Amino acid sequence: MTVTAPVAETAGAAVPDLSRLSLNTATTKAWTLEQAVVGAVAAGLPAVGLWRDRVAEAGLERSAQIVRDAGLRVSSLCRGGFLTADDDAGRSAALEDNRAAIVEAATLGTSEVIMVVGGLPAATGPNRPPRPGGDKDLVAARGRVADRIGELVPFAAEHGVRLVLEPLHPIFAADRAVLSTLGQCLDMAAPYPAETVGVVVDTYHVWWDPQLQEQIARAGREGRLASYQVCDWNQPIAADPLLSRGFMGDGFIDFPTITRWVAEAGYTGDVEVEIFNQEIWDAPGNQTVATMAERYTELVRPYL
Repeated sequence: MTVTAPVAETAGAAVPDLSRLSLNTATTKAWTLEQAVVGAVAAGLPAVGLWRDRVAEAGLERSAQIVRDAGLRVSSLCRGGFLTADDDAGRSAALEDNRAAIVEAATLGTSEVIMVVGGLPAATGPNRPPRPGGDKDLVAARGRVADRIGELVPFAAEHGVRLVLEPLHPIFAADRAVLSTLGQCLDMAAPYPAETVGVVVDTYHVWWDPQLQEQIARAGREGRLASYQVCDWNQPIAADPLLSRGFMGDGFIDFPTITRWVAEAGYTGDVEVEIFNQEIWDAPGNQTVATMAERYTELVRPYL
């Protein structure tokens, strides 16, 4: 697939500042890693956030080379986590997979691995009914996450990688993440150095939280604010709620306010646009990147 640059701006128009904008590869789902890198470069973006499936398709070393040759930063690697299994085989498999993610991040040149910690063992898959007789003990599941983060921290530290805990909206507590608030993630990170365990503010997941301003400020004070991801909360909710994300400005999230809070907390890193939406996935990738850059320039960049 040929990837071409967006239409040039008219003469005399101000050039937008995209120096902190990162394309998360989930947003252009139909693109390979190489196509996403080419598209980011064509649009004038300096960074990409990589998903492990795209890295696996291209191969780890080749992925690192593609990004390096393009002169881009890797803002994060997504994802590690899924640490809630209640059996020894599940525990071992999760630890092995997360150690692999840590090595991948170090090879790709990013220090941040986004951690979606996992749902209840009773879950049979995303947005599906529970397993009959499956474990629904939410407190115990969170305890296992805490224990396994502790097991992974020394390995992450050896590789110069930070485990970045992501709170997911409570509608995903059953099947994806038993941590729902930024405060919960910060509490779980507290026993460890800030350079080994951090948190991500993903607007889709945390915009509703009445303690959001306070917890973003706390993350900044503690040096744990590792990533800022943006997309909107669209309604009506899709049959699969995960696909209800949209371009900034299409839904209900107040990006100027949340972005100010993130900036006031001292965050100076990249801003990833991460969108799961079938209609956006079906659109031409160049169109998607151009729209996300326009919305970032209008609704996010002025408040950083």
